[in-house]
Amino acid sequence: MTEQRPSDLDKDTVTKAYAKWAPVYDMVFGAVFERGRAAAIEAAERIGGRILEVGVGTGISLPDYSDKNTLCGVDISEPMLMKAKERVAELGLSHVEGLYVMDAEHLDFPDQSFDVVVAQYVITTVPNPEATLDEFARVLKPGGEIILVSRVGAEAGLRRALEKWFAPAARKLGWRTEFSFERYARWAAQTRDVALVERRAMPPFGHFSLIRFAKDGGAAAAHQERLQASAVG
Repeated sequence: MTEQRPSDLDKDTVTKAYAKWAPVYDMVFGAVFERGRAAAIEAAERIGGRILEVGVGTGISLPDYSDKNTLCGVDISEPMLMKAKERVAELGLSHVEGLYVMDAEHLDFPDQSFDVVVAQYVITTVPNPEATLDEFARVLKPGGEIILVSRVGAEAGLRRALEKWFAPAARKLGWRTEFSFERYARWAAQTRDVALVERRAMPPFGHFSLIRFAKDGGAAAAHQERLQASAVG
């Protein structure tokens, strides 16, 4: 279990923000995040099986998954999830097992329930990111992967200054602008049987990344050691 940090977001703020986003989310963010969604789905389907999408929102990703997989989706926003349920019904997505209102930090699933956990544009919107990642690891089966598409804050320069300036307004909209990659890497290093296996820049402007973590016992630990050795070398 990783160390808890003081949160600069709270559940009520996030829930209210995404209730407001629900009617326009697809129109505002659909095309902008399309390549990130496609990359996450492609990575998830290399493993396949039972897939949990956390922060499923309006269900915009659901039609793009192969019907060879079984999908579950959860979201903290009931208005967003209502749109996802409408999409599933309209498109006849029979491979969607269920859609549930649920807090990402407290997933109501048994340990080792899923082959893949996907979270797109979620980690920087939750009050306790590391605790949320702990939950992803808990419900993931050995041999599975956590696949994120997530914002990565700038370490320096003009973008870093702009992110800091915009941070208070961003929190009211339901997300963080400042979130360093170091937090993702540190979480993996401190979490048993989990290894960081990929980071790949995603549009728009490389402000987001596809980030993959593997859960595979000794293999994950060995991979982490190789990454650390290459960094030292």
